[in-house]
Amino acid sequence: MPDRDLERLAKAVKARRLERYPSRREAAIAAGVSKDTFQRIEEGQPVRDVSYVKVDRALGWAPGSCDEIAQGGEPVPVQMSEDGDVMYATVPITGLTEKIERAVTDATMAVTPDLTVREIKALNSRVIEELQRQGVLPETDQ
Repeated sequence: MPDRDLERLAKAVKARRLERYPSRREAAIAAGVSKDTFQRIEEGQPVRDVSYVKVDRALGWAPGSCDEIAQGGEPVPVQMSEDGDVMYATVPITGLTEKIERAVTDATMAVTPDLTVREIKALNSRVIEELQRQGVLPETDQ
C-alpha cells in the first residue's frame, strides 16, 4: 500500500482487534497470518497486500477495507447469515456505480474487444440492474 496512511490503519486495526480478540496471537491465527505480521500492521509498518485481505476477513470487514482505511475511508463491516453466507452491510459508497461501470468496461474491453460501445453500455446497465436486484447496490447510488 504505497502512499497510504498506515498509522491510521494501525489504529483502526488495533481498535477492532481489541473488540474481537483477547490477544494479537488469536487475531493472527484467525487471519491466517503470523503474529509478527499482525504486529507489523498494528505498528503501521507495511506488509504484503494479501495479508491485509486476510486481516480484513478476521476483523469482520469486507476485502479491501484495510486499503480503504489507509486511504482515509472507513471499513465495510460484514455479517454472516444463518446459512453461513457472507452478507455485506449496506454502506453508501459515493460513486460506486461509476466504479463498477469502469471495471465492467475495462474487463469487457480486455476480454471481448470486438464489442461496440452500445453493447458495453448495455452490459454495464445489466450489471448495475442485477446488483440492485440482488440488494448489493441501492436503487439509487450517490
